[in-house]
Amino acid sequence: EVRLVESGGGMVQPGGSLRLSCVASGFDFSRYDMTWVRQVPGKGPEWVSSINTIGIADYYADSVKGRFTISRSNALNTLYLQMDKLKPEDTALYYCARGHGPAVALNRSLWGQGIQVTVSS
Repeated sequence: EVRLVESGGGMVQPGGSLRLSCVASGFDFSRYDMTWVRQVPGKGPEWVSSINTIGIADYYADSVKGRFTISRSNALNTLYLQMDKLKPEDTALYYCARGHGPAVALNRSLWGQGIQVTVSS
């Protein structure tokens, strides 16, 4: 069974930082590109970032470029998202997902269970 379990979310003030983690199991993590997706209740999902299998090529939505950093540890089967200079508009449920690119945001079967990030003063 494929499992993606996110952690590290919470509430932070604007300008603050959080680091999300996602532990993968049930598949060969090192063979898959991985992605972060986010969604605000009542709105459509938004692709945030993707990383290739060996972690040397990363891609970002314009809304987070320069503030978020995606990375991975294939030894630990773990995907990360370092989020700096957080803004209130970053508030959302964040999902770890298997696959690459914006198309992943359209296929919920590829996502984990999600973790809440709230940016508020």
